[in-house]
Amino acid sequence: MDEKTQMHVWVSGLVQGVGFRYYVRQQASDLPISGWVRNVSDGRVEVLAEGERADLETLLAAVQRGPSGSAVTEVAVDWRPAAGRWSKFSISPSE
Repeated sequence: MDEKTQMHVWVSGLVQGVGFRYYVRQQASDLPISGWVRNVSDGRVEVLAEGERADLETLLAAVQRGPSGSAVTEVAVDWRPAAGRWSKFSISPSE
């Protein structure tokens, strides 16, 4: 079993108003991942997820694709040690 890690992602493009947060939550629910997704006031979507690296990379690939109707233009990722603060994956209030 791999050690848990944290992935902090900023997604740019047409990612608000297209069901992006719900898509990310659904993708995460299929994996043993905890954390959250939210809209940011500058038009981006922010994702903070924790789990095993391989599972996070699966989620990252889904985030890079996005749901139909979205258009992801840039994805910035920061990897960190897991904080262990979340027990599930949810949609957080917008920033």
